[in-house]
Amino acid sequence: MIDSREQEAIRAYFKLLESKGAKSGMLYKRSLFLDQFTPLLRDQPLERTSYSKAIEQVIKTIPANIWHESLNTAREFFPFWMQDIKAIAAFSRQGGFDIQPVSWQPQPTTLKALTDQLKSAKFNITETRHLNAYGQALKDKGANAQLLESRLNLAKILLLQLRGAPDDDARVYRVAVDVTLPLFKVDENKQVFLLVIREFYQYWIDNPDNGLGTDQGIEVTFIE
Repeated sequence: MIDSREQEAIRAYFKLLESKGAKSGMLYKRSLFLDQFTPLLRDQPLERTSYSKAIEQVIKTIPANIWHESLNTAREFFPFWMQDIKAIAAFSRQGGFDIQPVSWQPQPTTLKALTDQLKSAKFNITETRHLNAYGQALKDKGANAQLLESRLNLAKILLLQLRGAPDDDARVYRVAVDVTLPLFKVDENKQVFLLVIREFYQYWIDNPDNGLGTDQGIEVTFIE
């Protein structure tokens, strides 16, 4: 029996993880997700859209406490499924494979609970600086009052999720994003959130020179 392209991709993915020192427990957890995920990819065209649709479908069946772990596996597995050797090499050079994942996660919540918190939430000096810088950049791009408020509120929701994070780096930002994204049930709102977290990252990481509309340093997710 000839191996399916998904089986071949899994074998190549695990071979690379093992070469980087991944432990058996991590490989087992990734295999559990891929056992659920890859059947949705069979006979689908090798393109981002079909991959994203499969993620949307599988994430609905997965408990919230493993959303990040699952989305991270999907993120890593994508270039193997696409058979994109150059992307795999680039991803590997840039440290894209999370062999020692962050154990921290935001507390389980709902989008309504986070939205309700915005009414009384207080932000510290650093958070306020990030929000002000992002807001000013939006104003400089011609954002009206309604757009400015909606995007800043989405950035604030992410800041609420990031509270208690052990570090200020791309990994914890990605965790917060992956845990928050599935809370959005309306596709249009989800797309706006994706846009905001890409824009806001540069200000949160204190690297505003990259400007709006870039996502350098943070590959957020393949749900697009």
